[in-house]
Amino acid sequence: MNQHKVTDTPPEPELKRKLRIIIFGTETPAGRWFDIGLIICIILSVALVFLDTVADIHARFGHIILALEWTFTLVFTLEYLLRLYCSSNRLSYARSFYGVVDLLSILPSYLALFFPGANFTLVIRILRLFRVFRVLKLLRYLSEGNLLLKAMLQSSRKVFIFFFSVSLIIMVLSAIMYVVEGPDNGFSSIPKSVYWTIVTITTVGYGDITPKTELGQAIAAFTMLLGYSIIAIPTGILTAEISQEMGRNRDLRRCANCLKTGHDHHALYCNRCGSELEPPPEENKD
Repeated sequence: MNQHKVTDTPPEPELKRKLRIIIFGTETPAGRWFDIGLIICIILSVALVFLDTVADIHARFGHIILALEWTFTLVFTLEYLLRLYCSSNRLSYARSFYGVVDLLSILPSYLALFFPGANFTLVIRILRLFRVFRVLKLLRYLSEGNLLLKAMLQSSRKVFIFFFSVSLIIMVLSAIMYVVEGPDNGFSSIPKSVYWTIVTITTVGYGDITPKTELGQAIAAFTMLLGYSIIAIPTGILTAEISQEMGRNRDLRRCANCLKTGHDHHALYCNRCGSELEPPPEENKD
């Protein structure tokens, strides 16, 4: 008689299942309150990192900030351990982007205990800001984010050619200004002239280096006008790609009530009159 191996996995502990719903989900009141509390802790902990760099605040409230920082560190440590415990795939979570961010947000505090010279790594805790995007659960904006990302990728070659062309213009103008103005007027080297040209062509105009000769001032005026004429080009390129990408994400279903077309692929109702639409073509398949 053949013996069959038992392949059934043991049932998941109820505590682990409930923790996963609370920590990784927002469908329950407990999950929403967990995310709100986590956001508050993240913002306060990052604020402490910034405030602690102010000498007066550090001198007066350094011991309080240190105590609060360790409180937040313990909270984030507990959260990281709980995420590892209740995660369906612990290794996948630990190696994911946000898993690494979670680890980096607590690691510097512990490193500072064993390596006093590692205090500079405390700046890494600013990465906690990235966790805000996770707990806010921006999944409903994912399609819009993908649209923007696709548009940026589609326009990347055009934008690269644009910046390459601008770089050539900057190099030429920098060399001319170095020759015209020279070290006596602050243009001590071509890299310094490159800095001035970039500041001028982007219409920032710090004013720390200014041309003194009439020819140099004429070239500066031309550079400023050139900056105004080309600064909107990358915006136009990206806008055109976004428009095309939005067109690709529309279908030709016509509303039976108001005859409007151009709805989203997965739209169920008309965005003009609210009437129910026919299901998308892919949903008509048996």
